[in-house]
Amino acid sequence: MQCPFCRLSETRVIDSRASDEFVIRRRRECLSLKCGKRFTTYEKIEETPLKVIKKDGTRVPFDRSKIFVGLEKACYKRPVSSEQIERIVARVEEEIYQDFEREVPSRSIGELVFKLLREVDQVAFVRFASVYREFQDVNDFVDELEPILRESGRIE
Repeated sequence: MQCPFCRLSETRVIDSRASDEFVIRRRRECLSLKCGKRFTTYEKIEETPLKVIKKDGTRVPFDRSKIFVGLEKACYKRPVSSEQIERIVARVEEEIYQDFEREVPSRSIGELVFKLLREVDQVAFVRFASVYREFQDVNDFVDELEPILRESGRIE
């Protein structure tokens, strides 16, 4: 590491600490007898940005806030807290980074959100599904609701 003051390339690490996720904070000292100054560096793992492959084939950078906004709309006036929404978004993000390296189909993200939202609130789940799956008429709603009603024992 080069000293930012005297440009000598000999420094030593005095202290290392993890600050944020995947970031290491290091206190360094210049080994030049004339300089001897201390400075801080941050090391961060270089991540390859994940791209989302949309239905039309275009690729856009992954943006967790889009999932959050979609969930907020689906959960509007429902007993679902912001913390629950944040947990769903965090789980989705964790799973896609674990399962995909560079690109993830938007369909995979939607299916993960379906699975997790269905466990939290079934009305919000149907709202989300109606937008994501582009329901055209009431029959699409019925098709989505039948498995839920079967599980709850309301229909056979």
